[in-house]
Amino acid sequence: MRSGIRLNFIVEGQTEETFANTILKPHLANHRVWVSVRVVATRRSRTRSFKGGINTYLQARKDVHTWLKEDSGADARFTTMFDVYGLPEDFPGFCLATKATDPYDKVEILEDALGCDIPDRRLIPYFQLHEFEALLLSLPMKFDSQFDEITAIKSLSDMASEYESPELIDDGTATAPSKRIIREIPEFERLKASAGPLIAQSVGLHTIRNRCPHFGEWISKLEQLAL
Repeated sequence: MRSGIRLNFIVEGQTEETFANTILKPHLANHRVWVSVRVVATRRSRTRSFKGGINTYLQARKDVHTWLKEDSGADARFTTMFDVYGLPEDFPGFCLATKATDPYDKVEILEDALGCDIPDRRLIPYFQLHEFEALLLSLPMKFDSQFDEITAIKSLSDMASEYESPELIDDGTATAPSKRIIREIPEFERLKASAGPLIAQSVGLHTIRNRCPHFGEWISKLEQLAL
């Protein structure tokens, strides 16, 4: 029987699910951290679950609690991957976080509040600043692996270079990372669930974690779970 830690990801949507399965899962396996991934269920009927996107905190909270109960082992850990952009206002700490001027203070407030609301020592709350697509802007020129849009990709690269980290690109409804990408490459909106993880793979985990310090700290924490 393999030793190590079982790490259960609760993620916001299909893009994050694919990213966790194709990039984070094989990487963390090298550290004896064995990954499983679930997408938050937003609605359930008698015969099926509807997944992707978070409309209320209660949806996410229910899924986290359900998995905590299903996997009660001491060798199990849990982590979230939720975007700060578009986060429902009923999330713990939301009002306090909106008052923070520093994005890193904002995300720390949200993570601490989630940990307080679900006080299981096995849970490692993580929120993505400001959304998954920020990771792709760690090296925008890698969009050429999926899109033949040289001028648009150059514009994205010029924009991203104005920020110390793509995590600092704001979360405005017209200026969040995904909105900026779609404005330059409209096709991305339709293909982001498939193209996003492939672009992230081209960028490389090493580059992403170096350019995105909050994300990098999270990955370092996950790497150490089995030590």
